[in-house]
Amino acid sequence: MEENQEMIDSTSQKVREYLQEIYPDFVEFEDGSFTMQEGSATVSIIVRPWHQGDSAVEFTSHLVSGANITPELMRFLLTKNVELHFGALGLLFDDTIVYSHTLPGCDLSRKEFEATVRTVATIADYYDNEIVDMAGGKVASEAAEDINRELESMS
Repeated sequence: MEENQEMIDSTSQKVREYLQEIYPDFVEFEDGSFTMQEGSATVSIIVRPWHQGDSAVEFTSHLVSGANITPELMRFLLTKNVELHFGALGLLFDDTIVYSHTLPGCDLSRKEFEATVRTVATIADYYDNEIVDMAGGKVASEAAEDINRELESMS
């Protein structure tokens, strides 16, 4: 167990260093996760245990919340998953539509890291408006603005 934690800590440090080089405005949270902005997309990054010999680095971007989850939308998401070279579109417990991709962490290179962040952000930015046009809801940036306005009105 201690060995796994050392791998996670080592991978998290590598992720932190890559973010400092590429996205110096990134945010690090107490739980060890990170977020960064690429264009209009926010990418969340978390390091998790995978197996005894490696960790996993998950890259996730929220695309749309509040969409009408229909069979047509599900078919669209599944069809796009076949077409996309890396990662997958999916649904969270609250029906938020996300795009995510995971890489092994122990040997993660800066080049792989940067390419993955940019890919996740680009795909999120490309498909979010298409999904809203098809199924309604709000793109993640609009939903975040709504939350910020709500918080400001409460203070």
